[in-house]
Amino acid sequence: MGHRLPCRRRRRILAEEDAPIATSTRTVSTPDARSSAEPLCVAVLGNPNAGKTTLFNALTGLRGKTANFPGTTIEKRSARTRIGEHEIELIDLPGLYSLVSTNPEEEVARATLMGELAGQKRPELVLLLLDATHLERNLYLASQVLELGQPTLIALNMVDLAHREGIDVDVEQLSEELGCPVVPVVARSGRGIGRLRETIRELVSDLDRAPRPTAPEALCGCTGCPFKARYDWAEQVGQRCSGRRSLTSGEQTDRIDRVLTHPFVGVLAFFGVMFAVFSMIFWIAQYPMGWIERGFAIVGGTLNSWLPVGDLRSLVVDGVIAGVGGLLVFLPQICILFFFLSLLEDTGYMARAAFVMDRLMRRVGLPGKAFVPMLSAHACAVPGIMASRIIDDRRDRLVTILVLPLLTCSARIPVYAMLTALLFPQRPAVAATLFTGAYALGIAAALSMAFVFKRSLLPGPTRPLVIELPGYKLPSLRTALYVTYERASVFIRNAGSIILVMSIALWALATYPKSPAPAEATALLAQAREATVAGRGQLAADLETRAAAISDQHRLSQSIAGRVGRFIEPAIRPLGFDWQIGVGILSSFAAREVIVSTLAIVYGVGESGTESPSLYATLRAATRSDGTPVFTTATSISLLVFYVLAMQCVATLAVTKRETTRWRWPLFQLGYMTVLAYIGSLIVFQTLNAAGYS
Repeated sequence: MGHRLPCRRRRRILAEEDAPIATSTRTVSTPDARSSAEPLCVAVLGNPNAGKTTLFNALTGLRGKTANFPGTTIEKRSARTRIGEHEIELIDLPGLYSLVSTNPEEEVARATLMGELAGQKRPELVLLLLDATHLERNLYLASQVLELGQPTLIALNMVDLAHREGIDVDVEQLSEELGCPVVPVVARSGRGIGRLRETIRELVSDLDRAPRPTAPEALCGCTGCPFKARYDWAEQVGQRCSGRRSLTSGEQTDRIDRVLTHPFVGVLAFFGVMFAVFSMIFWIAQYPMGWIERGFAIVGGTLNSWLPVGDLRSLVVDGVIAGVGGLLVFLPQICILFFFLSLLEDTGYMARAAFVMDRLMRRVGLPGKAFVPMLSAHACAVPGIMASRIIDDRRDRLVTILVLPLLTCSARIPVYAMLTALLFPQRPAVAATLFTGAYALGIAAALSMAFVFKRSLLPGPTRPLVIELPGYKLPSLRTALYVTYERASVFIRNAGSIILVMSIALWALATYPKSPAPAEATALLAQAREATVAGRGQLAADLETRAAAISDQHRLSQSIAGRVGRFIEPAIRPLGFDWQIGVGILSSFAAREVIVSTLAIVYGVGESGTESPSLYATLRAATRSDGTPVFTTATSISLLVFYVLAMQCVATLAVTKRETTRWRWPLFQLGYMTVLAYIGSLIVFQTLNAAGYS
């Protein structure tokens, strides 16, 4: 379970013995040797919750771009800005408490500062952010940065909150103690940013003469425990520079924490907050999602009328437009999720949420922070996987990503609705129970597979949760909007290209090879023409609709996808599926809900019948070659279980690849979920079939 550190002194417990950070012996190019066109590199460093991202955004004007550090999966945010006559590249390093490497983020930050990361040059200046409200704790990291001997500038953030809490930091005394300039700022409001930019300009104008701090004398001895020596030094400097701290704010924070971190009440509060957030996702997102769908329907309809009949029109409308629309329809959920998560994190609540959920999640080998992406995955696995970045440990993050698609997302709801309505059209209570059971099965499968992966594929104990509980503060709306914009941009840039390519590939599989219209459809069209001549317009329209449905069914059955469906029929027959259902499964890989329209086509209803009673009537009347019905209770529940457990989502695979940077993990994800779905459906169908539900 999590261990909450005392409010006055929350110290990070290191798994390894703390040691002074050695200076690098690698040769680093001097400013004179640098090309004049190459920007100066400034690394922004600080503890989590110190306002580092807000400061980065204030300095760069929201022009940051996101990538990975060379050769790693650790995200790097950087931006170029002009300060005076200098072009500056700011690098937002991961938030960390120490340069002693106990996780990949700390290793990357240390290697970047030391100039040891291939493909990333050593920064000319270190911009170290200190939280004025928790100065002593922040000085631990400062002691290690000072030992690097790099030109260093201190940005003392949250001085307004510190003053409100009765903390008055002597900036000149702090500068003298650390041996480098100190600039007080309020990153959230922009106060002091101009002075900070001017100080950066002064330092980079003459780096040879810029002050280079040295290791504090108290840490230079060879005796004693350096771990204790650092904290003693940080405490002494903090007391000399800020005096005694008022306890009023701390007592108020503790009173709130007694509720929000309570073993029982805290869990209820967390569920209440998350229920509100995800209600917002479903309630608010439905409107822009509807606008996007209608917008793409209008665009598709317009292009459908402009372009001549043929493969080009089909490619543009059914491939490109459908693919782009299928991508952008996720955006409202992603934006709303990250907007609210950013607000909650900025207030300081997310740290409390992780703390209270840690006890429950550790029973299956996951940290408390995994609960947030698991909840968001019930809206959509795509933002859920992206939200897994809040998990610090790479192994825990990877396990979470692998199991998130098992949780029921909104794209599965049309499939659940179709199958439950097909089985129990006049028994809503039974249909609702089956619907709820599908959700429960997804949750149980996700937790079970997480338990298995943590003890086999990615073994190792879950890292104990030692977490800082930051003070409560008003969130920055500007930062929340920027985080929302950045995450949406990353999704479109990285996942969009993969989704579009795979959507077009699926269109091609369902379109080629071309086949002539069947004789039955040709005869119906001839009758429609005769009805038109006779002035019977409604009859002609009905005949044309039936002809189109028969043509679509024939075209799909003769396509590569249809032939593959027939090819895999022997493999899926033990699950109760025929080749038409196989085609539906293959086509729904672009999006799960596509199976509804696909089944409407392959069983002769046509796409216009996907929401009409004729769909259910046709599916109930569908028979196999031996005359037995297709959609029996056993087959329907087997298909429901398959869609609960199967991947069936190209967008999720694309985002998994984006987050893990390798194809092996999304391919493994696809493989294990397909096997799991197959085994689950096989057991369900054979059991129900043997029980007489065939």
